[in-house]
Amino acid sequence: MPETSTLPAKPVKVISASHGWSALKLKEVWQYRELLFFLSLRDVQIRYKQTIIGAAWAIIQPFFSMVVFSLFLGRLAGIPSDGVPYPVFSYTALVPWMFFANGLSQASNSLVSNANLLKKVYFPRLIIPISSTLSGVLDFALAFLVLLGMMAFYRIVPTLNVVWLPVLVLLSLMASLGVGLWLAGLNVQFRDVRYAVPFLTQFWMFATPVVYPSSLVPEGIWRTLYALNPMVGVIEGFRWALLGTQAAPYPQLFASACSALLLLVSGAFYFRRLERTFADVV
Repeated sequence: MPETSTLPAKPVKVISASHGWSALKLKEVWQYRELLFFLSLRDVQIRYKQTIIGAAWAIIQPFFSMVVFSLFLGRLAGIPSDGVPYPVFSYTALVPWMFFANGLSQASNSLVSNANLLKKVYFPRLIIPISSTLSGVLDFALAFLVLLGMMAFYRIVPTLNVVWLPVLVLLSLMASLGVGLWLAGLNVQFRDVRYAVPFLTQFWMFATPVVYPSSLVPEGIWRTLYALNPMVGVIEGFRWALLGTQAAPYPQLFASACSALLLLVSGAFYFRRLERTFADVV
């Protein structure tokens, strides 16, 4: 009598569209961590593919921005710099700011640029904007090495508060990914978003103490509202940890951490809300 194969009564795994404000399924993202790593590596390779100077662009962009700011704002406009040379004052802020802005920009357009991948195979869609944001870690590391060289040139010794740097980098990553998740979901439905992102980041930079100290903001309600910008605490924290520019900005750090966490959680749930329509709309 011929043998007959026995099939399971139900499929091993059923993939169906999510409904409503479904769970984030972070465990599933962790199961695909190898894919997350390779997508991040791919984004780095694509970014500098067929370029003459390669990853040196990660240094050139913040360095020449620092030169322009130092000439026109530090020297001509006389913007105060909390008692440290203006070049290192501005560059210390540009390092985390570029990490935030580039991650936001990459994440916002990540779904559209990976449209073919979305339509062919199933995997947690959260991996795409996360990998785009994490791909900026290499740029941050290279720019940070230049910052250490500038500090050595100006004979500035980091304070013991440098132990806070991993927390500050994590806050910057959370803020970048949080906003990126909102914009990535919106960009699938409204392609105008990718044209608005450069204006958003430019406005956001001048609403952040990149080229000026936050002490110029009037005290009271205005400074409290100002601290809700998640990058305010990050940038002032970088200057405090590396340059010793002022007293510990704990209130700003707390407000910025709350804002970054709110952006990340709300952005993740919003992203999951729209996830079931990505393959059809993108």
